Amino acid sequence: MKRYIAEFIGTFVLVFGGCGSAVLAGEKIGFAGIALAFGLSLLAMVYAIGPISGCHINPAVTLGLLVSGKMDRRFAVGYFVAQILGGIVAAAVLLMIAQGMPGGYDASSHGFAANGYGEHSPGGFSLGAAALTEIVLTAFLVFTVIGATDLIAPVGFAGIPIGLVLTLIHLVGIPVTNTSVNPARSIGPAVFVGGWAISQLWLFIVAPLAGAVVASAAYRMIGKPETLRTREAEQATRAEQEERERRGRPAA
Repeated sequence: MKRYIAEFIGTFVLVFGGCGSAVLAGEKIGFAGIALAFGLSLLAMVYAIGPISGCHINPAVTLGLLVSGKMDRRFAVGYFVAQILGGIVAAAVLLMIAQGMPGGYDASSHGFAANGYGEHSPGGFSLGAAALTEIVLTAFLVFTVIGATDLIAPVGFAGIPIGLVLTLIHLVGIPVTNTSVNPARSIGPAVFVGGWAISQLWLFIVAPLAGAVVASAAYRMIGKPETLRTREAEQATRAEQEERERRGRPAA
């Protein structure tokens, strides 16, 4: 149960921190600030809950690790449920805060950081462009997660590349779709926006999951990933790191 609670909390922090920066401060901090908010939220959670659940906080990451054989299948459904609930509750709390603005706040008319394409894309990008963007950017994220937690990766640093790549992903993706790469992040705001956000939600579930499968397949082309949990990476000694490198190095 602890791992599910951790995933709920981690997803809550990611959605509240990232979407909250867009809804409450977007006009002041711009796309770069919003991208940084998402990246910092994920980086912090990697170290905070990584030792408990692995800090997936994203159904696409869970699927990618599942396909890679780096997650026990028994826990997958529980992770999905915890992540989606965390996203919805975070959006609910954020909306309550936003409604305290002078003049109030209406999620459906303001958009509430929901993901969209066509007329609901920040840059007016088409369905095809949005789908390709979400698949490619999710693949970036999941590929980085698998690689940063690989047996031969430098120990103790997984959160840094993972947080940085999410920042990069948002810098690229916000003008196209508001950046999803995470079905739980998309479901949360969409529930409260309704209408167009619900009708377009399918893309932000299907495309990230497809990107996760692509990333898993891509990583298998360059190595057989062996994933470390953050706690193991943080506590690893120099000798253990050398042993991992020896085991992971191809035979001469």
